[in-house]
Amino acid sequence: MISTDIVIVGGGSVGLTTALGLANTGFTVTVIDNSAAETKLSSPETRVSALSPASEAILRNLEVWQHLDCARLTPYSDMDVWEKDSFGRINFNAEQVSEPRLGHIIENANIRNALINTAQQHHKITLLFETKYQTIHNSDEHVLVTLENGAPILAKLLIAADGANSNIRKLLKLPITFSDYDHHAIVATIKTTEPHTHCARQVFLPEGPLALLPLYNSNLCSIVWSTSPENAEKLMADNDEQFSRALTAATDSVLGPVSLHSKRQSFPLTMRYANQWLDKRVVLVGDAAHTIHPLAGLGMNLGLLDAASLVQQLQSVDVANLPEMTQQLRSYERWRKAEAQQVILAMQSLKSLFEGNNPIKKLIRTAGLSMTNSMPMVKHEIILNAMGMKGNLPTLAVPVEII
Repeated sequence: MISTDIVIVGGGSVGLTTALGLANTGFTVTVIDNSAAETKLSSPETRVSALSPASEAILRNLEVWQHLDCARLTPYSDMDVWEKDSFGRINFNAEQVSEPRLGHIIENANIRNALINTAQQHHKITLLFETKYQTIHNSDEHVLVTLENGAPILAKLLIAADGANSNIRKLLKLPITFSDYDHHAIVATIKTTEPHTHCARQVFLPEGPLALLPLYNSNLCSIVWSTSPENAEKLMADNDEQFSRALTAATDSVLGPVSLHSKRQSFPLTMRYANQWLDKRVVLVGDAAHTIHPLAGLGMNLGLLDAASLVQQLQSVDVANLPEMTQQLRSYERWRKAEAQQVILAMQSLKSLFEGNNPIKKLIRTAGLSMTNSMPMVKHEIILNAMGMKGNLPTLAVPVEII
């Protein structure tokens, strides 16, 4: 039998971040994941995240940042947002809040590789990759996980970081609220004629938003094109040349004619929100607890803040003191459920506001973007919120130099 303080199911970025934070506070942690360990980076990966300075601080405080492939990091200092066939436009710049950048565009595999590299060197972390569990017994005092090979793992707490379709959430029959966004996201890497100048761009189309995220090569961008299922099906059926022409037109040729640099991938977008995050000795984090629309690029950041918040709530807890642990887990649940609710509502409001061609809504959008762009104090607050520098931040999300 493996005896450990905490077992984490899910060896993605959120699960590994949680493991490192808890191990640094003295807990022994075992991570189970059925996928392989480090991923060899292709050139480049199609799945990327826009990491906020708050998320950067978490990775720096956990000494993960230095393990990233730095040649593949893309800091961005500007964000340009506009509506198709409209005068509405707004630009955000890091200088407006006296910061060097708004964030980084980083491939998800690069983040995970760095976390694995760091975790492998930690004496309190056991990593079990390419490992599946068979059963989970959740009681008031402990969790017993039986692996497929029959080996048992006994822990005082199980953290479910097993993604949007969390099997653990389903096994425990934890109630969940979900809503189809009626959007599919198409992701790919594109080559641009004009350099991206380290600016993240997003255009709102009648069918949904299209983001152009700058990559480490000045003429490569990652795209996230959220659109109706019907339009997504058509775009995926187009040949490369047809898709590239449609993409160039959709972006108003802001970076000149573009061409595909990778295969396209498409997946449906669904809002999920677990009504219950805690059940006896099991607690949810990241996508297992919530998923949101990618139009603001907040998914990864929200999950990393879950991890940092859970670490903060448990850092002074004696693993043998179950009532104290339960109390802190409930505090975490209240804290992060409230934060997730706010983000979900904000994403739904933005999606609804910018969807469709209703002339009244279009007028409101155009006027709103133009007015906001001319109001420095309002933009200042928007930028700070987007950077994760406002609100109730966990200690790990505070930049090192401020602590």
